[in-house]
This record gives sequence, C-alpha cells and structure tokens, in this order.
Amino acid sequence: MTFMDFLTKADDLVWGIPMMILILGAGIYVSIRVGLIQFRKLGLSARYMLTKEPNVDGNGEVSAFQAFCIAMSATIGTGNIVGVATAVVIGGPGALFWMIFAACIGMATKYAECVLSVKYREIGADGRILGGPFLYIEKGMGKKWKWLAKVFAFLGALAGIMGIGTIVQVNGISSAVTTFFDPNAVHTFTLFGNDYTIATAAAAILTAFFVALVVIGGVKRIGKVTSIIVPVMAVVYIVVTVLVLLFNISALPAAIAEVVTCAFGAKAVAGGAVGAIMLAMQKGIARGIFSNEAGLGSAPIAVASAETNEPVRQGLINSFGVFIDTVIICNLTGLSIIITGSHTIGKEGADVTINALSVGLPFGPSFGAFVLMICLAFFAYTTILGWDIYGERCLEYLFDGNMAPVKVYRWLYIFAVLIGPFLTVSAVWTIADIFNGLMAIPNLIAIIALGGIVSKETKSYFDRLNSGKLQDR
Repeated sequence: MTFMDFLTKADDLVWGIPMMILILGAGIYVSIRVGLIQFRKLGLSARYMLTKEPNVDGNGEVSAFQAFCIAMSATIGTGNIVGVATAVVIGGPGALFWMIFAACIGMATKYAECVLSVKYREIGADGRILGGPFLYIEKGMGKKWKWLAKVFAFLGALAGIMGIGTIVQVNGISSAVTTFFDPNAVHTFTLFGNDYTIATAAAAILTAFFVALVVIGGVKRIGKVTSIIVPVMAVVYIVVTVLVLLFNISALPAAIAEVVTCAFGAKAVAGGAVGAIMLAMQKGIARGIFSNEAGLGSAPIAVASAETNEPVRQGLINSFGVFIDTVIICNLTGLSIIITGSHTIGKEGADVTINALSVGLPFGPSFGAFVLMICLAFFAYTTILGWDIYGERCLEYLFDGNMAPVKVYRWLYIFAVLIGPFLTVSAVWTIADIFNGLMAIPNLIAIIALGGIVSKETKSYFDRLNSGKLQDR
C-alpha cells in the first residue's frame, strides 16, 4: 500500500457515514433548538455585520467586524476556488448540491459555536482574550471533559500547520501563479529529484515573507489587514463569477438541473446510484466544511476576541459568514465550472476554475488566469493569517498560557508555508480533509451537549431586544 492509498483510506474512514450523520445531525439539532434562526434572522444577521454594536464595554482585542473578517479570512480561501473544483471533479456536479445543503444547516452550527465561544471566553488582566471550543468544552461541559478540550486544541494546532492553514493555501497560490506565468513549465529546477518551476519557488518565498511580516505582529495586525483585503477581494470575485454566468446564461438552467439530478445519483454509471450519491455527499460536505468551517470549531477562536457584550449578536454575524462563503461564493464557483464543462477536461485544482473563467468570459484565456491568480493569492493569504491565530490560541490553551511554544509555532508555521508548494495537490487536500474531520468531532460533540445553553442565550437576547431593554443599533 502506498502512502497515498493509506491517506485515501483514512480520509474515507474519517468522512464516512458516521461523520455525515454527526455533522448534519448537529446542525439539524441546533436548528430546531433555536427555531431555524439562520433563516428567520438572515436579514438581521446581515445588518449586524454592517453596523456597530452600541454600548460595547471594551472587552475585546479587535472590533466585532474585524473579528468577523479574521474568521472570514480563514474561510474565504482556496476552499472557495480549488476546493469546489476538487469536489465537482471527483464527486460530480451533485457535490455542489450537498455543499449548499450542508451550508444551510451549518449556518446554525456556526451560530451555536460562536455564541458559546463569546459566552465562555476568558479575558486576562492584560486584556488578552482566549476562547474557543477548548474553553466551552471545559467550562460548559465540565472539568471532567477537559481531556476532550485538549484533544481539540492539539488537533487544531496540527490542522493549522499541516493542513488547512498553510500547505493547502500556499499550494493553491503557487499553482495559480505557475499557470499564469509559466503554464508550460519552461523555467524549471530540480529539488529532491523532482522538477519545479521558478514561478512556484518565487510564490512560496514571497508568500512566506509576507506572512511573516503580519504573523509576527499578532492578532491586532492580522485583524487590520484582513478587514481591508477580505471585503474587497470577495466583491471582485463575486463580480467576475457572476459575469461568467451572465455570459453563459442560456446554459444555466441545464447546469442547475445537472447539479440536482447528479446529487441523487440520477446519472450514476460506475458504482451505481447509491455509490454516486455517497461520493457526491462526501466530497460536497467535506469541501463545504473546508470552505465555511461550520462545525470545525476554528471561527469561534477568532470570534472570542471580538469587542462585544452579546454572544447572540456575534453568533448571528458569523452565521451570515457561512451564507456568504458557501451559498454565494462557492455556489458561483461551482456553477461557473459546470456551466463551462471545466470539470470534464481532465485537470485538477485551480486549473479547473481557471479554465472556467477563461472559457466563460469573452476576454481571452489570460484574463481568467490573471483574475483567478490575484483572487486566489489574496484569499489564500488571508486564510493563512487567520489560521495562524487559531493554531496559536490552541497552543496557548494546551500549555496553560506559556507563550514560548507559541513563538516556536509561528516560525514553524512560516516554514510550512515555504514548503507547501512542493507537495502534491491530491496528498495535500487529503491530509487537510483528515485533520478537518478529526478536529470537528470534539467540537460537534460539545455543540450537541450545550445546545440547551445556546437556546437559552438566544431566548434571553430576543426577549430583551423585543421588550426594548436592549439596543441593537
């Protein structure tokens, strides 16, 4: 058995039927406990995202919007571009359906974990804030569950440095840069017996350098950078993908029909309908979780740093982030790929989405490659920054506030960014999937166990809001 075969089997085991049941079950359970708040209060969530909370007492390291942008920076990344492409290529167009379905349920999961994070966070005498699943597991479920909190923190630190946080992101950046500057791999060099382009090496070095510049500055600097980059690049990417759909509007109904029919195995050939459905569900849900991180337990770590008095308000803000990330951005990417047939060209990763933009827009192939390179570079860069915070806070909890391991982690993190482009795409994404799944398990257990607390917090907030005891603007 090769190493890749081992990874594939491990990935299939982690993301098997039990994981699907746990993820969807947790989301459905919370949705019921809070009365489908992700749909009922969608407009309010959007308004809260754009307005400042009144009478904030100053508890927090960054503004509520900056905390939201840090969390969004870690979600809007290669998952929206490369992850969607990988899901549709392997799982078929039906994977997009399950990705969106899981996101609608995941909005409630993200709401719950962010409510719990703010409620159980700890604020130090120096103003530093620590919060996330490790604390609401320990404080919400009780000291006897501290071992589970430690497990989450350990897996979170590993996920940041070995999976979703570094290697996958910079791999996507280097792939897009190489496709644009040296698509035929003319300028190459040999390293450890493998050939790489100079563009790949340049992308790795530059990304690692700019990551180091910000990461060394800590959470406040990361908050300032992401609050500028994330909104701008999200709008740019949305506009470009909407243009692809508009220029190919006649093919849109057929593409949507293909997504729905493939989701339920109607076009299955090899493996039968059940096998096709399971593959579409596995890849769609796994890549969806990779993209929006609902249930993963990562976003609550950033959310804990927000200047806010109200856990429910911050939960609503970050719930809306799942809608933006997956229902809007991932959906636009997936439809652009399917509508142009790019999932059938025999390519993988960023090259699939690049082809979609190149074929779908009437501006020539270079335009699509350039736009995607810029978007992917900024999206992945901010994701790297966001996940550094997650990994650091997990280590801070593991070592009881000792910052020495955190400082070592920062340099190892930068090194991981540097070597990321020299690993294979399939291995990188499979490793990231495995870590994501393992990391989600402790968090989902806590969300289910603390669903009653989330329900009480939600009821208390809206009772105060509706009675006029609480200002919301």
